[in-house]
Amino acid sequence: MNRLRVLVVDDSAFSRRTITRMLEGLDVVEVVGYAVDGEDGIHKTIALKPDLVTLDLEMPRLDGFSLLRVLHERFSTPVIVVSASSSAEKVFRALELGAFDFVAKPSSTASHELLEIRADLHAKVLQVAHLKLRKSALPSKSAGEPRETQVSKPEPPKRDSDVRHPFDIVAIGASTGGPPALHAIAAAFQQEIPFAIVISQHMPPGFTHAFAERLGRFSAFKVKEAEDGDPVLPGHMFVAPGGYNLLLEHSSGQVVTRVVVPSKTDRYVPSVDAMLESCARVFRDRVLAVILTGMGNDGSSGVQAVKSQGGYVIAESEETAVVYGMPREACATGAVDCVLPLNMIPSAILRQGGFDMKTVHLPE
Repeated sequence: MNRLRVLVVDDSAFSRRTITRMLEGLDVVEVVGYAVDGEDGIHKTIALKPDLVTLDLEMPRLDGFSLLRVLHERFSTPVIVVSASSSAEKVFRALELGAFDFVAKPSSTASHELLEIRADLHAKVLQVAHLKLRKSALPSKSAGEPRETQVSKPEPPKRDSDVRHPFDIVAIGASTGGPPALHAIAAAFQQEIPFAIVISQHMPPGFTHAFAERLGRFSAFKVKEAEDGDPVLPGHMFVAPGGYNLLLEHSSGQVVTRVVVPSKTDRYVPSVDAMLESCARVFRDRVLAVILTGMGNDGSSGVQAVKSQGGYVIAESEETAVVYGMPREACATGAVDCVLPLNMIPSAILRQGGFDMKTVHLPE
């Protein structure tokens, strides 16, 4: 198998050496070079034609954002941002500009703590390698020929217009590619709407508070990082804290959030499955679940729990998902009611609940 050719871009010599050594620990990776700033990164990308770039955002001469724009628009090269949690706002901006994913540095200074990112860096890089291998294995298609779906399911999902399904809560799960997708959904709601939203986005500690604040600046929903015991009220949106699971339960006559330490069986954190299963227990058939872009199968057992209680399930389509892993696995369970591109999901949510369509600003 051809190895994944990686270019490391960072103005810190210590970080370049450390990231290079970690990457060279993967048999499927070949580090083809490094760049010391954005301008050097452009030259090295042209000369070396890497399959993947790891990118620091704060660099002299030409910063990481400028390089990211060039890599995304001109070369379509996947980028993994490697940045400290103190730069959370910058990380989310980079994701919205097209970065594939990010890895959180434990410190913004040169420190051997950087070695702590090895497992996360390896996982993200292997995702890119997997996608490259899968893409190369697909039969070539002419420009006008439709692609065959990779989803196996008992029967085609219904169109969202076929039924109406009143609900009290929307539960959304996402992983790779999720932050910009969630931003698009949150920003679509520009007036108060009488349902709550809970979100489990695979994300490390130190980022979810800033992420919730960012969503709240663009949405009519009151958005916050969930804390234990928050009342789940209409018009509120809760983001699971990084490193914890977000569950719902009845307490003193109302529904509240529970922020809990993940179990040893939770492969992904925050767990989409755990959140959806708790929503199904509490709200029964008054749940609308949404599975967005992401690698792996988190959410597949959760959507079955929602469906078993009579809830409704939407999955993002392959045409807009950055990684069509979680939606594919959800569809394979037979519990998905409809598959839609990202820009159609907000209006589908409103149609299913019978809400006024004027309350949504449809993304283009």
